[in-house]
Amino acid sequence: MCRWSAYLGDPIFMSDVITSPCHSLIEQASAASQSKTSINADGFGVAWYDQRPEPGLFRDVFPAWSDANLASLTDQVRAPLFMAHVRASTETATSRNNCHPFASGNWSFMHNGQISDFGQFRKSADMCISDALYPDRKGATDSEALFLVGLSMGLADDPLRGLERATAALTEAGQAHGFDPLVRMTVAMTDGKRLFAVRYASDNQAPSLYYRWDDRTNGWSVVSEPYDQDAEWHEVPQGSFVTFEGRTRTILPFAPQTAALAA
Repeated sequence: MCRWSAYLGDPIFMSDVITSPCHSLIEQASAASQSKTSINADGFGVAWYDQRPEPGLFRDVFPAWSDANLASLTDQVRAPLFMAHVRASTETATSRNNCHPFASGNWSFMHNGQISDFGQFRKSADMCISDALYPDRKGATDSEALFLVGLSMGLADDPLRGLERATAALTEAGQAHGFDPLVRMTVAMTDGKRLFAVRYASDNQAPSLYYRWDDRTNGWSVVSEPYDQDAEWHEVPQGSFVTFEGRTRTILPFAPQTAALAA
Protein backbone atom coordinates (compact mmCIF):
# COMPACT_ATOMS: atom_id res chain seq x y z
CA MET A 1 0.00 0.00 0.00
CA CYS A 2 1.20 3.50 -0.84
CA ARG A 3 1.08 6.65 1.32
CA TRP A 4 0.07 10.14 0.25
CA SER A 5 -0.60 13.68 1.47
CA ALA A 6 -2.51 16.60 -0.03
CA TYR A 7 -2.93 20.25 0.96
CA LEU A 8 -5.32 23.07 -0.01
CA GLY A 9 -5.23 26.54 1.57
CA ASP A 10 -3.04 29.60 1.89
CA PRO A 11 0.37 29.05 0.24
CA ILE A 12 2.84 27.14 2.40
CA PHE A 13 6.20 25.54 1.73
CA MET A 14 5.59 21.98 0.57
CA SER A 15 8.17 20.82 3.10
CA ASP A 16 5.71 21.77 5.88
CA VAL A 17 3.74 18.65 4.94
CA ILE A 18 6.07 16.46 2.92
CA THR A 19 9.41 16.50 4.76
CA SER A 20 9.43 18.52 8.00
CA PRO A 21 6.81 16.97 10.37
CA CYS A 22 7.85 14.21 12.74
CA HIS A 23 5.85 11.61 10.79
CA SER A 24 6.02 13.31 7.41
CA LEU A 25 5.39 11.59 4.12
CA ILE A 26 9.16 11.04 3.81
CA GLU A 27 9.11 9.28 7.17
CA GLN A 28 6.13 7.21 6.05
CA ALA A 29 8.08 6.11 2.99
CA SER A 30 10.34 4.09 5.29
CA ALA A 31 8.19 3.63 8.41
CA ALA A 32 4.47 3.77 7.65
CA SER A 33 2.38 2.83 10.66
CA GLN A 34 -1.09 2.29 9.16
CA SER A 35 -0.26 0.34 6.02
CA LYS A 36 0.15 -3.31 5.12
CA THR A 37 3.74 -2.52 4.19
CA SER A 38 5.85 -0.12 6.23
CA ILE A 39 8.23 0.49 3.30
CA ASN A 40 7.08 2.57 0.31
CA ALA A 41 10.25 2.79 -1.76
CA ASP A 42 9.10 2.25 -5.37
CA GLY A 43 9.20 5.87 -6.44
CA PHE A 44 7.55 9.13 -5.45
CA GLY A 45 5.92 12.18 -6.96
CA VAL A 46 4.67 15.69 -6.28
CA ALA A 47 2.08 17.76 -8.18
CA TRP A 48 1.57 21.42 -7.30
CA TYR A 49 -0.41 24.43 -8.54
CA ASP A 50 0.52 28.09 -8.53
CA GLN A 51 0.50 30.51 -11.49
CA ARG A 52 -0.80 28.21 -14.22
CA PRO A 53 -3.95 26.06 -14.51
CA GLU A 54 -1.88 22.93 -15.15
CA PRO A 55 0.11 21.37 -12.32
CA GLY A 56 3.84 21.20 -12.00
CA LEU A 57 4.89 17.57 -11.79
CA PHE A 58 8.05 15.98 -10.37
CA ARG A 59 8.33 12.19 -10.20
CA ASP A 60 11.15 9.70 -9.94
CA VAL A 61 11.82 6.03 -9.22
CA PHE A 62 14.13 6.41 -6.23
CA PRO A 63 13.04 6.03 -2.61
CA ALA A 64 11.74 9.43 -1.51
CA TRP A 65 14.11 9.64 1.46
CA SER A 66 17.18 9.34 -0.78
CA ASP A 67 16.41 12.09 -3.28
CA ALA A 68 18.08 15.40 -2.42
CA ASN A 69 16.24 17.11 -5.30
CA LEU A 70 12.90 16.39 -3.62
CA ALA A 71 14.09 17.87 -0.33
CA SER A 72 15.41 20.97 -2.10
CA LEU A 73 12.24 21.42 -4.16
CA THR A 74 9.89 21.18 -1.19
CA ASP A 75 12.05 23.57 0.84
CA GLN A 76 11.83 26.26 -1.85
CA VAL A 77 8.36 25.94 -3.41
CA ARG A 78 5.36 27.58 -1.74
CA ALA A 79 1.99 26.55 -3.14
CA PRO A 80 -1.69 26.84 -2.20
CA LEU A 81 -2.44 23.36 -3.50
CA PHE A 82 -0.23 20.30 -3.80
CA MET A 83 -0.30 16.52 -3.62
CA ALA A 84 2.55 14.11 -2.85
CA HIS A 85 2.80 10.32 -3.03
CA VAL A 86 5.25 7.56 -2.08
CA ARG A 87 4.71 4.29 -3.89
CA ALA A 88 4.71 0.62 -2.92
CA SER A 89 4.31 -1.25 -6.19
CA THR A 90 1.85 -4.12 -6.48
CA GLU A 91 1.80 -5.61 -9.98
CA THR A 92 3.56 -3.07 -12.18
CA ALA A 93 7.16 -2.04 -12.74
CA THR A 94 9.00 0.67 -10.88
CA SER A 95 9.17 3.34 -13.57
CA ARG A 96 8.61 7.08 -13.70
CA ASN A 97 5.46 6.64 -15.78
CA ASN A 98 3.97 4.46 -13.05
CA CYS A 99 4.69 6.96 -10.27
CA HIS A 100 1.88 9.13 -8.92
CA PRO A 101 0.47 11.76 -9.16
CA PHE A 102 -0.84 11.48 -12.70
CA ALA A 103 -1.86 14.58 -14.64
CA SER A 104 -4.14 15.35 -17.58
CA GLY A 105 -4.88 18.96 -18.48
CA ASN A 106 -5.61 20.86 -15.28
CA TRP A 107 -6.42 17.66 -13.35
CA SER A 108 -4.08 15.61 -11.19
CA PHE A 109 -4.79 12.34 -9.41
CA MET A 110 -3.16 9.92 -6.99
CA HIS A 111 -4.29 6.62 -5.51
CA ASN A 112 -3.50 4.16 -2.76
CA GLY A 113 -4.85 0.66 -3.05
CA GLN A 114 -5.42 -1.97 -5.66
CA ILE A 115 -7.91 -3.42 -8.12
CA SER A 116 -7.13 -7.10 -7.81
CA ASP A 117 -6.14 -9.14 -10.89
CA PHE A 118 -5.93 -5.92 -12.91
CA GLY A 119 -3.06 -7.23 -15.03
CA GLN A 120 -5.34 -9.99 -16.32
CA PHE A 121 -7.83 -7.55 -17.84
CA ARG A 122 -5.78 -4.40 -18.33
CA LYS A 123 -6.38 -4.33 -22.09
CA SER A 124 -10.15 -4.30 -21.60
CA ALA A 125 -9.82 -1.65 -18.92
CA ASP A 126 -7.76 0.54 -21.22
CA MET A 127 -10.48 0.26 -23.86
CA CYS A 128 -12.71 2.27 -21.50
CA ILE A 129 -10.44 5.30 -21.97
CA SER A 130 -11.67 7.70 -24.66
CA ASP A 131 -9.61 8.16 -27.82
CA ALA A 132 -9.03 11.81 -26.90
CA LEU A 133 -7.50 10.91 -23.54
CA TYR A 134 -5.67 7.72 -24.47
CA PRO A 135 -2.43 9.57 -25.37
CA ASP A 136 -2.22 10.46 -21.66
CA ARG A 137 -1.97 6.76 -20.78
CA LYS A 138 1.79 6.65 -20.19
CA GLY A 139 2.14 3.80 -17.69
CA ALA A 140 0.54 0.46 -16.85
CA THR A 141 -1.05 0.94 -13.43
CA ASP A 142 -4.65 0.43 -12.41
CA SER A 143 -4.42 3.87 -10.78
CA GLU A 144 -3.74 5.74 -14.01
CA ALA A 145 -6.42 3.72 -15.79
CA LEU A 146 -8.95 4.62 -13.10
CA PHE A 147 -8.10 8.31 -13.51
CA LEU A 148 -8.36 8.38 -17.29
CA VAL A 149 -11.49 6.23 -17.39
CA GLY A 150 -12.99 8.64 -14.86
CA LEU A 151 -12.18 11.62 -17.06
CA SER A 152 -13.63 9.71 -20.01
CA MET A 153 -16.84 9.20 -18.03
CA GLY A 154 -17.47 12.77 -16.95
CA LEU A 155 -15.24 13.22 -13.92
CA ALA A 156 -14.34 16.78 -14.92
CA ASP A 157 -18.02 17.82 -14.82
CA ASP A 158 -19.12 15.61 -11.92
CA PRO A 159 -16.12 14.25 -9.97
CA LEU A 160 -18.20 12.01 -7.70
CA ARG A 161 -20.29 10.33 -10.40
CA GLY A 162 -17.40 10.19 -12.86
CA LEU A 163 -15.20 8.27 -10.42
CA GLU A 164 -18.09 6.01 -9.39
CA ARG A 165 -18.70 5.16 -13.05
CA ALA A 166 -15.00 4.47 -13.61
CA THR A 167 -14.76 2.20 -10.56
CA ALA A 168 -17.81 0.28 -11.74
CA ALA A 169 -16.49 0.06 -15.31
CA LEU A 170 -13.16 -1.43 -14.24
CA THR A 171 -14.93 -3.87 -11.93
CA GLU A 172 -17.15 -4.96 -14.82
CA ALA A 173 -14.11 -5.30 -17.10
CA GLY A 174 -12.65 -7.78 -14.63
CA GLN A 175 -15.93 -9.64 -14.27
CA ALA A 176 -16.14 -10.03 -18.04
CA HIS A 177 -12.84 -11.96 -17.85
CA GLY A 178 -14.04 -14.25 -15.07
CA PHE A 179 -12.64 -12.32 -12.12
CA ASP A 180 -14.41 -10.61 -9.25
CA PRO A 181 -12.05 -7.70 -8.62
CA LEU A 182 -11.55 -6.60 -5.05
CA VAL A 183 -11.33 -2.82 -4.95
CA ARG A 184 -9.65 -1.07 -2.04
CA MET A 185 -8.66 2.53 -2.44
CA THR A 186 -8.12 6.02 -1.23
CA VAL A 187 -7.93 8.70 -3.90
CA ALA A 188 -6.96 12.37 -3.98
CA MET A 189 -7.65 14.44 -7.08
CA THR A 190 -7.96 18.11 -7.95
CA ASP A 191 -8.90 20.44 -10.78
CA GLY A 192 -6.46 23.05 -9.47
CA LYS A 193 -9.11 24.77 -7.35
CA ARG A 194 -10.93 22.13 -5.35
CA LEU A 195 -9.53 19.06 -3.62
CA PHE A 196 -11.44 15.77 -3.64
CA ALA A 197 -10.75 12.66 -1.57
CA VAL A 198 -12.29 9.20 -1.60
CA ARG A 199 -12.13 6.29 0.82
CA TYR A 200 -13.76 3.12 -0.47
CA ALA A 201 -13.48 -0.68 -0.55
CA SER A 202 -15.76 -3.27 -2.07
CA ASP A 203 -15.22 -5.39 1.09
CA ASN A 204 -15.43 -2.48 3.58
CA GLN A 205 -11.73 -2.76 4.44
CA ALA A 206 -10.58 0.52 2.91
CA PRO A 207 -7.09 1.93 3.51
CA SER A 208 -6.72 4.64 6.13
CA LEU A 209 -7.50 8.29 5.38
CA TYR A 210 -7.64 11.42 7.56
CA TYR A 211 -8.17 15.17 7.25
CA ARG A 212 -7.88 18.32 9.36
CA TRP A 213 -8.34 22.08 9.14
CA ASP A 214 -5.43 24.28 10.30
CA ASP A 215 -6.28 27.85 11.39
CA ARG A 216 -2.61 28.85 11.10
CA THR A 217 -2.53 28.22 7.36
CA ASN A 218 -6.25 28.51 6.61
CA GLY A 219 -5.83 25.16 4.95
CA TRP A 220 -6.90 21.54 4.73
CA SER A 221 -4.53 18.62 4.98
CA VAL A 222 -5.67 15.20 3.76
CA VAL A 223 -3.36 12.27 4.49
CA SER A 224 -3.03 8.50 4.50
CA GLU A 225 -1.91 8.79 8.11
CA PRO A 226 -1.41 11.81 10.40
CA TYR A 227 1.98 13.46 10.09
CA ASP A 228 1.94 14.89 13.63
CA GLN A 229 0.09 14.58 16.92
CA ASP A 230 -0.36 18.30 17.55
CA ALA A 231 -3.84 18.62 16.06
CA GLU A 232 -7.12 16.79 15.91
CA TRP A 233 -7.33 14.57 12.84
CA HIS A 234 -10.66 13.25 11.59
CA GLU A 235 -10.98 9.86 9.97
CA VAL A 236 -12.78 9.82 6.63
CA PRO A 237 -15.66 7.32 6.87
CA GLN A 238 -15.50 4.33 4.55
CA GLY A 239 -17.59 4.73 1.42
CA SER A 240 -17.15 8.52 1.35
CA PHE A 241 -16.42 11.21 -1.23
CA VAL A 242 -15.10 14.40 0.35
CA THR A 243 -14.91 17.82 -1.32
CA PHE A 244 -12.68 20.56 0.11
CA GLU A 245 -13.23 24.07 -1.23
CA GLY A 246 -12.24 27.20 0.64
CA ARG A 247 -13.14 26.60 4.28
CA THR A 248 -15.92 24.19 3.33
CA ARG A 249 -15.83 20.41 3.63
CA THR A 250 -18.63 18.25 2.20
CA ILE A 251 -18.94 14.48 2.65
CA LEU A 252 -21.18 12.42 0.36
CA PRO A 253 -21.59 8.66 -0.08
CA PHE A 254 -19.35 6.96 -2.63
CA ALA A 255 -21.08 3.81 -3.92
CA PRO A 256 -20.15 2.52 -7.38
CA GLN A 257 -22.97 0.52 -8.97
CA THR A 258 -22.07 -2.23 -11.44
CA ALA A 259 -24.69 -3.59 -13.79
CA ALA A 260 -25.07 -6.64 -11.54
CA LEU A 261 -25.73 -4.50 -8.46
CA ALA A 262 -28.11 -2.23 -10.33
CA ALA A 263 -30.16 -5.15 -11.65
